[in-house]
Amino acid sequence: MDAFPVSPAATQADVVLPDVMLLAAGLGTRMRPLTFDRPKALIEVAGKPLIDHVIDCALAEGARKFVVNIHHKPDLMAAHIARLANALPDLTFETSYEKDRLLDTGGGLKHALPLLGSDPVLVMNTDSFWLPGSDNPIARLVAEYAKDEADCVLLCVEPDKATGFNKSADFLIDGEGNLGQTVGRPVVYAGTAVFSRELASLGPDVPFSLARSFGVARDRGRIKGIMIQTPWYHVGDPAAIVRTEQAIGTLV
Repeated sequence: MDAFPVSPAATQADVVLPDVMLLAAGLGTRMRPLTFDRPKALIEVAGKPLIDHVIDCALAEGARKFVVNIHHKPDLMAAHIARLANALPDLTFETSYEKDRLLDTGGGLKHALPLLGSDPVLVMNTDSFWLPGSDNPIARLVAEYAKDEADCVLLCVEPDKATGFNKSADFLIDGEGNLGQTVGRPVVYAGTAVFSRELASLGPDVPFSLARSFGVARDRGRIKGIMIQTPWYHVGDPAAIVRTEQAIGTLV
């Protein structure tokens, strides 16, 4: 059986990180009642908002510009991003306001493209993270994308190593890092991906999921995966907060 593909080690010095799209507009229904009065991205885990954990992961590898989509409790999100911008003046933070309707992950990325200057762009969910410095997965994603064999490269995790995540699998990955549905071992999408602007711009002018974009890339035979090489935490419901805090406490 093919081994999981492990890209050659890549460090911050090897690559220039793209602009970062942080997906933070969702209603957080599975996190209720905590999201009745705040966005999911501002729920604290181990004393820090979820979105800050994700930003720290990107900062550890050299990210400089962040665009955050907002919709649920937008004033609270905008105020938090403004505080980050004031505290980190050497970085750039902007918000993409989905005022009239929630655009879902794919629609939110497409809507925010005018604020994102790089090609490719880095897309990160704000409910999953790893401990900064424990791996360089973003650099490895970018290095894999630079081979020009994929329109998007997804960070993946084995299902039994996805803390707080109960889904069996999103894809199968083969020994070359190709993602599909028929050949390879099961993996879960770990909420971070490098996207070409062209792929990110596709899609209808209605809300749609990034899963649609993944399908387009898969049909082209241009979707790859990279395995994360450190514990990964998905915080999707209140119980996951406890599990994640307990897991982090054993490592820090």
